[in-house]
Amino acid sequence: MMQQPLIDVRNLKEYFDVSTGLFSSKPLKAVDDVSFSIKKGETLGLVGESGCGKTTVGRTLLHLYKPTSGEIWFKGKKIESKKDVLEYRQKSAMVFQDPYSSLNPRMTVSDIIGEPLDVHKMYADQKERQERILELMNRVGLNSEHANRYAHEFSGGQRQRIGIARALAMKPEFVVCDEPVSALDVSIQAQVINMFDELQEQMDLTYLFIAHDLLVVRHISDRIAVMYLGKMVELADAKEIYDHPLHPYTKSLISSVPLPDPKKARENKRIVLSGDIPSPLNAPSGCPFRTRCPYATEACAESMPEFTERSAGHFVACHNMEKFN
Repeated sequence: MMQQPLIDVRNLKEYFDVSTGLFSSKPLKAVDDVSFSIKKGETLGLVGESGCGKTTVGRTLLHLYKPTSGEIWFKGKKIESKKDVLEYRQKSAMVFQDPYSSLNPRMTVSDIIGEPLDVHKMYADQKERQERILELMNRVGLNSEHANRYAHEFSGGQRQRIGIARALAMKPEFVVCDEPVSALDVSIQAQVINMFDELQEQMDLTYLFIAHDLLVVRHISDRIAVMYLGKMVELADAKEIYDHPLHPYTKSLISSVPLPDPKKARENKRIVLSGDIPSPLNAPSGCPFRTRCPYATEACAESMPEFTERSAGHFVACHNMEKFN
C-alpha cells in the first residue's frame, strides 16, 4: 500500500498582475502548473536560478500568497476554507532567507520566539510560556541568557537559529526552508544544515528545502526538484539526479558544481548555457528553456512538454530527451 503524502500539490499556479501601462496589465507567471508531493519525514530540495519561482512555491504552499489556481492537500485533506488554512498553518512553518530582515529589531529574542505561542494561545500561564521558549532556544543551540537580548546583537548564524526556533514554536509537522543558509558564512552553513538534520530526526519534521546551492541541497535532500521559469523540469531521488540528470538544464546546473578532487574537476565538462534567462513576463512559448537549449526543435516552441515519469520516481519535462541521453 502506498504511503499517503503529507503534502500533495496539484497543478499549482501563482500569477501576479503587473502593470504595463495606464490601464493595461499582464500576468507574471511566477509558478505555472507545478505538481509534486512530499512524504512524511522526507526532505524535498527545490533548486533553480534566481527568479525561477522557488520562493513563490514555498510561500504559496503556506498560503502566504493565495494560489491563483491548483490544489494543496495536507494529510489527505484539501486546503480550501479559512478554517482549513488556519488549522494547516498551526501544523506548518517557514524559515526565511534573510535572518537580518525577518526578525523584528524592537523585540527581544524571547518575544520573537514566543510570538507564535501568543498568537495561537498555546500556554496556560507565563511560566509555561517561558519554559517553552527556553526549551526551543536550547534545541537550536542558544543560551538561556540570550533571551532578553535583541536580534541586532547577534551574528547571522545566531539570528537564523532564532528564526528556526520561532518556526518550531508551534511543533509543526511541515517546514518550508527558504534558502535558510544562503546569507551565512560557509563555516556556519554546515552547522545550521546539520542542525536541520538533527531537528528532523528529533521532531519528525518534513521539509521543503529551497536553495540555489546544489551541494547544500544534495547533503540534506531525499529527493530534488529542479525549476526553470515557473515550471518544474525534473524531479528524482537526490543521488539519481546527480548521477543521471536527464533534462539539459539539470545537466548544466550539475556540471557547474565545484568538485573537491582536482583530477575530477579537470575532467568535468562544464556545460555553459548561451543567452540570458528570459523574463517571466515575456516567457517563450512552449518549453520555457528552449531559448537556451542546444537541443531545441520546432516541437519545443509549439507546446510545453508533459512532466512524465521516465523511470521509477524520475520525472522529466522534455520533448527531445532521447536525443542526448
